[in-house]
Amino acid sequence: MEEERFRDVGLFRYSLIRPMLDPACSPVERGALVRAVAAEEHTGPGGERLTVSRSTVDRWIRNYRAGGFQALVPRPRVAPPATPAGVLALAVTLKRELPARTAAQVRAVMLAAAGEDGGVCSERTIQRHFSRLGLKVSRGAGPVKVYGRFEASERNELWTGDGLHGPHVGGRKAILLAFIDDFSRSLVGYRWGTAEDVTRLEGALRAGLSARGVPRAILVDRGSAFVSRQLERACAVLGIRLIHASPRAATTKGKIERFFRTVRGQFLVELGSREVADLTALNRLFSAWVEVVYHRRLHSETKMTPLERFQGVSPPELPSPELLREAFLWSELRGVTKTATVSLHGNEYEVDAALVGHQVELIFDPFDLERIDVRYGGRGMGTAVPVRITRQVHPKVKAEPAPPPPSSGIDYLGLIAQRRAAELAGKPIDYAALAERDWESTNIDIDEQGSRP
Repeated sequence: MEEERFRDVGLFRYSLIRPMLDPACSPVERGALVRAVAAEEHTGPGGERLTVSRSTVDRWIRNYRAGGFQALVPRPRVAPPATPAGVLALAVTLKRELPARTAAQVRAVMLAAAGEDGGVCSERTIQRHFSRLGLKVSRGAGPVKVYGRFEASERNELWTGDGLHGPHVGGRKAILLAFIDDFSRSLVGYRWGTAEDVTRLEGALRAGLSARGVPRAILVDRGSAFVSRQLERACAVLGIRLIHASPRAATTKGKIERFFRTVRGQFLVELGSREVADLTALNRLFSAWVEVVYHRRLHSETKMTPLERFQGVSPPELPSPELLREAFLWSELRGVTKTATVSLHGNEYEVDAALVGHQVELIFDPFDLERIDVRYGGRGMGTAVPVRITRQVHPKVKAEPAPPPPSSGIDYLGLIAQRRAAELAGKPIDYAALAERDWESTNIDIDEQGSRP
């Protein structure tokens, strides 16, 4: 491909000077032709528009007369490589180890291994080297649709939430539920789980609210967890505007989608070379990557790190624990029977007799159905007294799979084998003595049928 490009350049140069090479062309005519070529704009061999100076045209004419067409063809530059061969070889090894690694991720891995001053080449150098070897990552084909750009004017003006389906951990697919701040690109709340349901979504959101403050609005899609009554109540209590993206308009959540591509290209790709025991280990590794790498890396759009841009001049105002608890309590409406009782998912509770025949609101923690607060008309009416409890948690609460029991790390049979090997190494077996052994003199009795007792 490089030879063809050089030949095209030679043909381009020849096409410009060909009229001046006619033996019948006088010096005056030749000078006029050179000036005309230098005054015009030409289409280069790569389709670009360019101009050529008179001195350049004269040099091409001299070169052609001295060496013919080959003198017009550029020569490849011969210079010692600026990047050590070992560095490029390591980059190729990392790429072939996990082909999904981009040049940027390969460089990040090399920096992590060698340190900031470890002589690692630039990302562009790695890209060119991969291109020469045919190791570039295909990004698909087809026209690219252009969309408008939007950015919040300050932190906590808008959070965007979504889910990312990740690897299998413990035999089940892990799903990341995360929220990103539109202004700073900081990941404000996140959690890996085994389902995309409302309890895990609230877990990720609650962690973000307690650490980063309360946003004015949250943008999510129309998945079942994002349109639940529980999420609507939490946003209403906290004064958050809940916005649902239009169907088939994923670009409205462009920043979280772009972040998920970063997660795939810089975090999940590295899990291919290691075994993750359980969700606890996955969350620990992901949290370390977010706080150490992502939040401290300069963002190409904001020209600041997400952490610096979010922190600003002062820390955000955090909600009180009481407000957070109230926001993430669930509520359901129930009618009070003539016996002053209400039922909730198989459980039965006794309430104030004054509420008989009325509809009340039951407020509860989905993880603890023994304590139920009763409200009527927005006012507290005491706590319901459990009469019959058949279920301790809400039906929508699904527990994560239990991690495997801890291993002692003791390989009993391996230890026995090592001990036996040590014994044999210290006292070799005397095979000659074994061969001369008189088996008939042993105390083993043989019965009449020839079998041992």
